[in-house]
Amino acid sequence: MATGGCQCGGVRYEIAGAPLDLYCCHCGECRSQSASAFGISLIVRSADLRLLRGSPKVFARPTAAGGRMTCFFCPDCGSRLWHGDPAHEAVVSVKGGSLDAPPDLSRARHIWVSRKLPGVILPPEAETWPEDPPPQPYEDARDD
Repeated sequence: MATGGCQCGGVRYEIAGAPLDLYCCHCGECRSQSASAFGISLIVRSADLRLLRGSPKVFARPTAAGGRMTCFFCPDCGSRLWHGDPAHEAVVSVKGGSLDAPPDLSRARHIWVSRKLPGVILPPEAETWPEDPPPQPYEDARDD
């Protein structure tokens, strides 16, 4: 079981199941929200994410593909916690910086590498995609 939360501790969560995937996203939106060279996204089943404390705020932003991304964050410190609405989507993308134990990035898949910052060096064996990766089978599977 993994745990995490925001920077001020007002919002806490746990993840009961094993992650489905791990991405490092180099798009401008992820760089902006993480204030870093890329965003880290741990993909988990919505049914495995459980809020332990606090009430995150929500906002939605447009995506490059023309959809909308629902973003959950702490109303006090502003830390981004996860993307995707667990009440309506099969999987959510937990933000790697919000985890108590940092994820091992050695097997992370790198996406939107067409927008990565100059000087960021990717492992030669890393799976990479210039933009979004192809849809994954878990994206359609809702287990309620």
